[in-house]
Parts: sequence; structure tokens; C-alpha cells
Amino acid sequence: MQILIAGPHPDDQELAMGGTVALLVEQGHSVTLLDFTNGEPTPFGNPEIRAREAAAAANVLGVNRLQAGFKNREVVHSLDARHRVAAIYRAVRPDILFLPYPEDAHPDHLAVTRIAEDARFDGKLTKSAIPGEPWYVPRVLYYFCTHLRFNFPATFCVDITGTMPRKLEALRQYQSQFYFGRTGPDHGAAERYVTNLCAYFGGTIRCDFAEPFFSKEMTGLRNLDALTL
Repeated sequence: MQILIAGPHPDDQELAMGGTVALLVEQGHSVTLLDFTNGEPTPFGNPEIRAREAAAAANVLGVNRLQAGFKNREVVHSLDARHRVAAIYRAVRPDILFLPYPEDAHPDHLAVTRIAEDARFDGKLTKSAIPGEPWYVPRVLYYFCTHLRFNFPATFCVDITGTMPRKLEALRQYQSQFYFGRTGPDHGAAERYVTNLCAYFGGTIRCDFAEPFFSKEMTGLRNLDALTL
């Protein structure tokens, strides 16, 4: 399958579902990370550093990476934004699209999800000025990379026990975000948080580590072989 994972900033996808990304690649799927912004400005980063870190993380996970070209902290839902993203869908033609869960304190995250959802509809339109051949993404799923302290209303989890080390290695590429300038308990705090979170969700499905996901639409199964018991 072609799988597209939209993130507001470089590192969001790795934080939320880096283990699942690595697993999908292992299973032979083509995975593309779509960064809506370059993530800057941040206290210890700059566009060049962030680009190197994002490329290094993509290399660890074995995925493609694209930039949508929106401005960090100023992502706004608009018709032009929808059509820009719809053109990307037409170029990549994903079978599955992953988006941030649509409840968050960060305006960029909320805007990205709304733009990406509406672009799914726009992408199928005929007689439009959107470049490329019409494409409708069959399935949208949501990952959790939120700035709110709430219990994730996950509808399913993916066992990432085998790919958890690669998820952490991808996160370590973002030194400017999780390590530079941080001392004491803050040094490596993001990595500890992610490890604890994945261990918690792993416990809910009786494995060591798992990542949670949400689906608005009904999920169909052809058989029960994939269920963990």
C-alpha cells in the first residue's frame, strides 16, 4: 500500500507512531511523511538543523519525506491550503492517510487535520484547477500527538514491541528538540514519556509496547487473525 502520514511539524509523526511506521515499512508498504511546516522557529533549532534532523529520522525509519510548505505557527484552513494538499494526495495516491487526532491545544495541529480532511474530498473533484488526476483516499486514521493532558480515546492499538528501538532511534535524531539546552529531568524527558506511554498502551493489549489510534469510520475485518487475544 501507499501510506501518507501528515504531521504539522517534523517529529510529530515519529513521536506518535514511529514504531508503526517502522512496522509498515518492514511489511513492504511505501510510507511517506508529509510535514506541513519546517517546525521553525524553536529555541534551539533553525531550518537547516531541522531539515537535517528530519532527513536523518526518515532514513532511520526507511521512509520518504515531503514538505507542504506552510508556515509554522501560522497554518490556516483555507481553500488554497486544501487544494495544495489535495494536489499532494493526487501525486502520492495514498491508500491510507494518517492525521493528528482532531482535538488539541496547538492551533497548527487543529488546522492541519481540518485542511487534510477537506483535501481528501477536494482531491476527488473533476473539473477543478487542482493539479493531477482525481484521487480519493479510501481510509483516514488518526494518531495521538497532542498538547492536551487527556486520556486518548483510542479505538485500536498496534503492537510495536519489535520496532520500539527504531522509534526511539528516530526520536534521537531530533537533538535540537529533545536534548539541546535541556538539563536535569528535562534531558531526554520526551523519550521517557514516549516509552512510558507506549508501555501503557502495550499493557492494554498484552504486549510490551503499542501505539494508539482512532478511527471515525467503521473498520472492517476480513478475518480475526490480526487480533491480539
